[in-house]
Amino acid sequence: MDFTLFSGVFASPWDVIRSLVDIAIVAYIFYRLLSLIQGSRAEQLLKGVFVLLIFSAAVTLLQLDLLNWLLDKVWLVLAIALPIVFQPELRRILEQLGQGRFLKTSAGRTSPDANRLMVREIATAVKMMARDKVGALIVLVRETNIDEYLDSGTRMDSLVSAGLLINVFVPNTPLHDGAVVIKDGRIQSAACFLPLSNNPAVDSKLGTRHRAALGITEVSDAIAVIVSEETGVISLAREGRLIRYLDEKTLQEILEMELVAPAVQPERAWKRRFADGRQDAEK
Repeated sequence: MDFTLFSGVFASPWDVIRSLVDIAIVAYIFYRLLSLIQGSRAEQLLKGVFVLLIFSAAVTLLQLDLLNWLLDKVWLVLAIALPIVFQPELRRILEQLGQGRFLKTSAGRTSPDANRLMVREIATAVKMMARDKVGALIVLVRETNIDEYLDSGTRMDSLVSAGLLINVFVPNTPLHDGAVVIKDGRIQSAACFLPLSNNPAVDSKLGTRHRAALGITEVSDAIAVIVSEETGVISLAREGRLIRYLDEKTLQEILEMELVAPAVQPERAWKRRFADGRQDAEK
């Protein structure tokens, strides 16, 4: 009788511990890799690659020669394209390895009370900048990871306060040109470069700030608050849509519904407010 199947049972305790440690380290590395791309566009691409992998296995199993030949060519192209597509995530992994932050877990989300205080500070700053016609672009990160754009600016990692936001956007200062990105309740970076919207339906009178706000909300679920430098008009972008001519109170209400209130309520409130804002703009 062959007892090789039971060899693992009678292994030394050190071998068992070593195997468990090995499995735990590999599992944690995969967990950290997945957490880095969670919520980003790379996550959707990775799902597509996984579906293509399953399809390739089925084609091989069914011996469909023509499809198998075609998929071989597709995988050859993907082998070249994937490192380019995942370049931001690969760069972030290497940066975290170099800084010793790869094995550290990320901080938890901010509480509703902290979000409410943050919204109040943002609304106060926006009101004062609109009064003085100081151009501003503030991006509030939610679920989707936009670190590739966050890394394009100057790191700050500061508490959100009205005074600091106003000082950042003072004209002719080093950080005024670009976007402030707020993530996990803190100002993570300033002077960030964002993707511009290519939507042909966008009003041609809108400037770079508004197009950048629409662009970042088209590729993520972030919210962008804009203050026009020319008119002092306060606007808010979400899901590639823009609502203009807001005041401090209305802006604060929308941000609180988006960041503080339950998940179902914001969508209804946003749609209602967007419709009202569009009617006001048409007037």
